[in-house]
Amino acid sequence: MFKQLRNRFLIVNLATTSIIMLVAFAAIYIINYIDVRSDIGMDLRRVVENYEKPGFGGGGGGDRQPGGMGDGIEDGMPPLQDGGRNTIGTPPERSVSFMIRTDADWNMTGTPESKFTMDDEFYAEALQEAAAEGRTSGQFTLDGSHWIYEVHSTSEGHMLVFLDITARQEILTDLIYTFTVVGVVMLIILYFSSRYFANRSIRPVQEAFTKQKQFIADASHELKTPLAVIGTNTEVLLGNPDDTIRQQSKWLHYIRSETQRMAKLTSDLLYLTEMDDSRTSMIHAPFDISEAVENIMLTMEAVIFEKNVALDYDIQPHLSVHGSSEQIKQVVMILLDNAVKYSGPGGKVTLSLDKQHNEVVLAVSNTGEGIAPEHLTRIFDRFYRTDTSRSRKQGGHGLGLAIARSIVEQHRGRIYAKSVPGESATFYVHLT
Repeated sequence: MFKQLRNRFLIVNLATTSIIMLVAFAAIYIINYIDVRSDIGMDLRRVVENYEKPGFGGGGGGDRQPGGMGDGIEDGMPPLQDGGRNTIGTPPERSVSFMIRTDADWNMTGTPESKFTMDDEFYAEALQEAAAEGRTSGQFTLDGSHWIYEVHSTSEGHMLVFLDITARQEILTDLIYTFTVVGVVMLIILYFSSRYFANRSIRPVQEAFTKQKQFIADASHELKTPLAVIGTNTEVLLGNPDDTIRQQSKWLHYIRSETQRMAKLTSDLLYLTEMDDSRTSMIHAPFDISEAVENIMLTMEAVIFEKNVALDYDIQPHLSVHGSSEQIKQVVMILLDNAVKYSGPGGKVTLSLDKQHNEVVLAVSNTGEGIAPEHLTRIFDRFYRTDTSRSRKQGGHGLGLAIARSIVEQHRGRIYAKSVPGESATFYVHLT
């Protein structure tokens, strides 16, 4: 299930990113394409204007020899005036262009005019390409070069102006190749990074799902025992219908005890669920935690005396924290109850409450077997018990410390335990 979830995440992530990159690359390409085409159009217009100006090529093209002087033009350039400065203008130096004049039947008249000398065969092929298309402007490829042309009507026939756009066409082609390479590399990097982050993102979900499954299994196991006891005792009652209630009181007491056990368990589970879902409407306000802890101590005195456990406490008066008084009392009750249970007869429980820096620290310690190091990080998990059989005899479900941790975290505090195996265990609660 989690592998499918990860793969779905990868597919969605890759597809989304691919679409975004495609749109971005397409937008960049279109912008560059429009810019290049606009640039080409402006160059072509300047070239056409230069060839149309009087004195350029002698009006009718002339019988000029390449490299010689003809009609005041040398190498297809207009004559220089004003002390050698070209006042008429020239085709852009970065572009190769030429002009061909034809009659009405598209037959070449005169010599093609160009800044660069080309083969007559090349001129003839260019003219043939333009004439074959039969349009006033167009584009074609000849001998591996890209050319754009415009056709203008004259009194003698036509004037065709050709401009080499190979360099700018290659810019667009290189842009496509660059986008392709960058896109492939980015997708490869994205795949591995997405896979890494997908695994990290799914891991907490997987752990939560595993804990949920374990929680359901543990809850079912806890409920199974009292249900079995209730069922067995009910069968005993039904098997002796003639007995009085007094005679069957033992079985009824068993049923009531297990019913109370189940009620306590379901109540704790419901409370934990409400705490996890943050549905509890806790009213936080400043209260005197010293007084709250003393009240719990008075409540527990009888139980502690009955268990033959010594109690030593040191409570600094008038300490105040912000939170729910009733819930903090519940935490103190849970910690004291556990301390009394696990200290055993003749043991000792120590409680202290004081202020350290900006925090109020509650410490509850008990003598006894202590807690092994491997259990310290897990004792706050639901249904976790270091000694299952012993906890069952004492009536525990392994939910008390989980509830305590949930309450403390709701108060933005900390709870943890330290232990010396075989000697003692101490639980600390830090509140602000």
